[in-house]
Amino acid sequence: MDFEKSLKRLEELVDKLEKGGLSLEESLKCFEQGVKLTRQCRQALQQAEQKISVLSKENGDWTEKNFDDGEMPEKD
Repeated sequence: MDFEKSLKRLEELVDKLEKGGLSLEESLKCFEQGVKLTRQCRQALQQAEQKISVLSKENGDWTEKNFDDGEMPEKD
């Protein structure tokens, strides 16, 4: 399941749990599915984060930096 579908399903499960009216067994099933979907979404986000890089111009040369270096390049 792709990220968007997993996130949508997770939102549906949260809504279902928040509305109440579920048996304990149904609530546990929703919770277990939610945990699994949360892990899948987190893994997808981590993989995407690893792929993201930022090009910046330093001393006239373009260099590539990891997005998570905490600094965004200045726009010229």
